[in-house]
Amino acid sequence: MLSHRTERFLNVLALFAISAVLIVAFADQILLGELPCPLCLLQRAGFLLLAIGPVLTVMRGPQAAHYGVTILAALLGAGFAGRQVLLHILPGDPGYGSPFLGLHFYTWAFVVFVAALLACAVMLLLRDPAPVADEDKERAGRPVLGGVAVALIVVLAGLNTGSTLLECGFDVCPGDPTEYRLLR
Repeated sequence: MLSHRTERFLNVLALFAISAVLIVAFADQILLGELPCPLCLLQRAGFLLLAIGPVLTVMRGPQAAHYGVTILAALLGAGFAGRQVLLHILPGDPGYGSPFLGLHFYTWAFVVFVAALLACAVMLLLRDPAPVADEDKERAGRPVLGGVAVALIVVLAGLNTGSTLLECGFDVCPGDPTEYRLLR
């Protein structure tokens, strides 16, 4: 059985893991100049949605409903990533973008979304069913590390929104983007 404190800490770690995924995607976009396709943008949005459950747990204390939100986001993100995997599954298809550690980002995204589903299942099995005390709820939003993790997610959400706006403008995003439309 996990204590509420341990559960909250594991959710902070989850936020840093989600942030790491988004930072690697941005680094690939900025340093290598590989603009994300529309499905890639949806996967990034899926990762931001995936962060909602851990943010709620860090700020309000652990609740089973927070894992429900995370599970729904992971299913949605896995659907986006799985769609892109299936688009490039034929032998000889080079895939979209450069591989990272032998796999394309959308394949890694699918793996991470499935891992998030499994992690939520394990957390639901191991969590303390006792309600979180009011004083624990008040302290939930106070840890510095939790605040940093939440702030990082908020910053990455803003960067993702700005990047998408620069890339797509106010129109439909191009299927194979080659430039930032708003920077032409």
